[in-house]
Amino acid sequence: MNKTVIKEIVCWIKTQVTEANKKGVVFGLSGGVDSAVVSVLCKNAFPKEHLALILPCFSNKQDITDAKLIIKKFKLNYKIVNLEKVFLSFCETLGIDPYSKELAVVNIKPRLRMVTLYHFANKLDYLVIGTGNKSELTMGYFTKYGDGGVDLLPLGDFTKTQVVKLAEMLKIPRRIIVKPPSAGLWQGQTDEEEMGITYQQLDKIIECIEKNIQPKDVDKELYNKVVSTKKKIQHKLSLPKMFIYKK
Repeated sequence: MNKTVIKEIVCWIKTQVTEANKKGVVFGLSGGVDSAVVSVLCKNAFPKEHLALILPCFSNKQDITDAKLIIKKFKLNYKIVNLEKVFLSFCETLGIDPYSKELAVVNIKPRLRMVTLYHFANKLDYLVIGTGNKSELTMGYFTKYGDGGVDLLPLGDFTKTQVVKLAEMLKIPRRIIVKPPSAGLWQGQTDEEEMGITYQQLDKIIECIEKNIQPKDVDKELYNKVVSTKKKIQHKLSLPKMFIYKK
């Protein structure tokens, strides 16, 4: 992978936004490597008409610091919208424990972020740019109508390993590249622990599946798990099925 791919992604973003007759792009900036890469690509595509949103909701303070580092280094337009009060109020309305680690509860956070992103997208006539990568999409590791609720996925065909390479080419700060990936669902939560597989293992398996080759030096149980999961989560990657009325 060489630097020409960066120009290709930037051109693709420009084309998609122009064809949608929109003015620019809005995206969430979490402080992780995926959102950092997306932010720089979006800045390159739309130097003025872009908006990075930092959306803390009982988030790790280091993530917010890292997000601000990206903003400062790449001179991004940004806003900070704290969603903690909204989250607590919503949990109170539903009668649930806001500090629960149950997925039905923690998934409220990315869904509140999605609502916020689309508010600004509607207000500014922008498209919402997602930060999901191929590794996460393969495992369904995203919240339906949360961080999965976006208009464009510029990194959707890149594994986590490839995203890291893009980050290095874009000169993303090293500390952001090497820190353990996390969706920030709760304190101390990491992607790899949640998925039960490392990105290195996952990306190797994805390559085997795509090339239709027998995996070597790959745990068979993990391989079967990825294949099985990929089938189970297809509903998260598809438009809602619609009954067709035959008149």
